[in-house]
Amino acid sequence: MNKRLRKTYCVVRKVRLLHTTHYAPMIIIANIFLIGLFLPTAVPAGSSTYYVATTGDDDTGTGTNGNPWATITKALDSVPDGSTILVKAGVYNGRIRVRGNFPTGVTVRSEVPYQAILQHNDIVLTAYENGEVRGITIEGFEIRHTGAGSGALVFHIDGAGDGSVHHITIRNNILHDSYNNDILKVNNATHNILIEGNIFYNQTGHDEHIDINSVEDVIVQDNIFMNDYAGSGRINNNDTGSFIVIKDSNGSDDAYLGNDRVTVRRNVFLNWEGSTGSNFVLIGEDGKDFYEARNVLVENNLMLGNANNTMRAAFGVKGSRDITFRHNTVVGDLPALAFAMRLNREGDNLVLQNINFYNNIWADPTGTMGAESGAGAERNDFSDTPPADTNSFVIDNNLYWNGGSAIPEDGGELVNYTDDTNRTVANPQLGTQAGLILPRWTGAQFADGSSTIREAFERLVSLYGTPASGSAVIDNANAGNAPADDILGNPRTTPDIGAVEFIPELHLTGTPANGAITLNWEVNTTVADGTTWRISYTGPGGPGSPITESNKDVRSYTISGLSNYTTYNITLNAMNGATPIMTDTVSVMPTDIFSYLPIVLKQ
Repeated sequence: MNKRLRKTYCVVRKVRLLHTTHYAPMIIIANIFLIGLFLPTAVPAGSSTYYVATTGDDDTGTGTNGNPWATITKALDSVPDGSTILVKAGVYNGRIRVRGNFPTGVTVRSEVPYQAILQHNDIVLTAYENGEVRGITIEGFEIRHTGAGSGALVFHIDGAGDGSVHHITIRNNILHDSYNNDILKVNNATHNILIEGNIFYNQTGHDEHIDINSVEDVIVQDNIFMNDYAGSGRINNNDTGSFIVIKDSNGSDDAYLGNDRVTVRRNVFLNWEGSTGSNFVLIGEDGKDFYEARNVLVENNLMLGNANNTMRAAFGVKGSRDITFRHNTVVGDLPALAFAMRLNREGDNLVLQNINFYNNIWADPTGTMGAESGAGAERNDFSDTPPADTNSFVIDNNLYWNGGSAIPEDGGELVNYTDDTNRTVANPQLGTQAGLILPRWTGAQFADGSSTIREAFERLVSLYGTPASGSAVIDNANAGNAPADDILGNPRTTPDIGAVEFIPELHLTGTPANGAITLNWEVNTTVADGTTWRISYTGPGGPGSPITESNKDVRSYTISGLSNYTTYNITLNAMNGATPIMTDTVSVMPTDIFSYLPIVLKQ
């Protein structure tokens, strides 16, 4: 392996550098003349940060911290381009109209993450107006319906049919419990929409977490999708739709015929509680006589089959073309009518074209791949792919595992695992899903103990999507069909199959002594024959730097002859010839002063 992870540690305590998405607003000082000329109410001269509070007033407020507005709508109507609107903690009831034309961009953010709650018994947020709406980010809120009887949708972005609503970002929000229809609908010729770092759960009826409908240039990334009706005190009727659907319901009634350039990447899907006819991701749904979607990329997603409810298949495609699924990990019991995919036509759909599957993991450790839940379940099924419904497909370099049992195969289906001439059949060695805790929001933290969505996301990936050392997925992907990074944003140098790139890690600690430092280290992978250890240090004395240890199995070394009270920066490299393959650094100060606690024996 030639992949490396560079990390830094101080003395003994480890500080691991994890990929983290940072959410930083653009701050631009507004032109005072323009403020006075164009804004309906006066705002503080020279300010670029404004405030909304439940105690604010839209008539007398000026948007300052001491005199805030009462509503986000008023703030958007009042601030200049480049501003940040901070919304103070509290519950905000009613419709919020996301509007305004901001070429540079305006960020509307909960001042304390997730403590500003936006709720309504109808649509909570709408981004559609007469005129252009662009350049608005909604960040850090809890967004929900108030309860049963609410109107349809929680958040609606509508492009007005002509593309006039665009460049909207939805980031780091808790969007949950629609009591009528979808949680988020993005439709009607909107474009350039970014949905990232959120958590979605609990839609209603045969509807979705996200309905992506007749749009262009939409990215859905770094989110968690799940359902947990019992956690919200609701009954699960097992009748809800796919978590994400990409379709075109209105045909030529808007500027776009079909969806184009939609990307679903780096998300975690889990805890299926929907209908037996739906999917984690479904592309095409409405039986139209045109391609409902084209140029769709689904990559680096982790899909967990931890629930007992039966789904149609993890992936579904109908009446679409030029669709690629790559580097996804589908793992778990996952009761389903087909474990991997359903490719088919309905209604007036055209025949599917150019459907591609590269470097994915399909793994059921229970040996029941594609079996339904409960007694009397039908036989195992890898795919539902009627031969007449797909014109062209590729399935290449994927990994398959059915707990040691045979991978299901059916000569009546178009796609079988044996069509993959570069297939790997092996245990990917992923974590067991027993004891999985759903990261639903409790009001103060997530149920798994996480304080942020990103922390919950990384926990799921670490526990259930990361292969162990020695897994057959490691360095086994076709690099020509691999993205540049994995689900956590780690680079893929020699890429692994699946969503998560295995990163060899070296953990180095140093213990001070009198004129010496003792090093100890651990690795999370098998050290290959021929590997040597190189110890480099800065500071006086000692045997001289660097020091080479040729025994690959050594995990400890003491450097003697050092000067007390001098800080030494010590770097350990695992070397493959002249190339470092793992690296870690510690800073330690030798000393001849030690404290000893007395031992008192109780009689």
